[in-house]
Amino acid sequence: MPAAPTRLHTTFQAKASDPHAWYVADVAGKTLGRAATRIASVLRGKHRPTYTTHEDAGDFVVVINADKVRLTGKKWQDKKYIHHTMYPGGLVEFSAEQAVQRKPTRLIEDAVRRMLPRTALGRALMKKLKIYAGDTHPHAAQKPVAMEAVNA
Repeated sequence: MPAAPTRLHTTFQAKASDPHAWYVADVAGKTLGRAATRIASVLRGKHRPTYTTHEDAGDFVVVINADKVRLTGKKWQDKKYIHHTMYPGGLVEFSAEQAVQRKPTRLIEDAVRRMLPRTALGRALMKKLKIYAGDTHPHAAQKPVAMEAVNA
């Protein structure tokens, strides 16, 4: 007869109700893709030892200076953003430079959204991303920590 196990082996599951921290990311002068991957990782919670793939275990991220993000090469003119109005002939195409003039937070928002899952979880994670064009934000009461403090 086999011996009884001496201890139970259980897998830890993070819960969405666990407390979430707040981080502020200053992207002034930072490359768009590198900043977006870091932000998406913190939103998912991959910087925590309690990371769970199917749960919202990430933290809130406040992005400031979104209008001062950096693109390398000729991407300001060559990178295209496409939108369709769903009417015949309604294809709207504009460059990254025009996108920043229209809505300064669009580059960061699109880059991060495309790095998250295309599910209900991804939509919930996007609600925890706060993007501001300037260097001020209304989330001082949450006492956000600088993003450099995260070791991911």
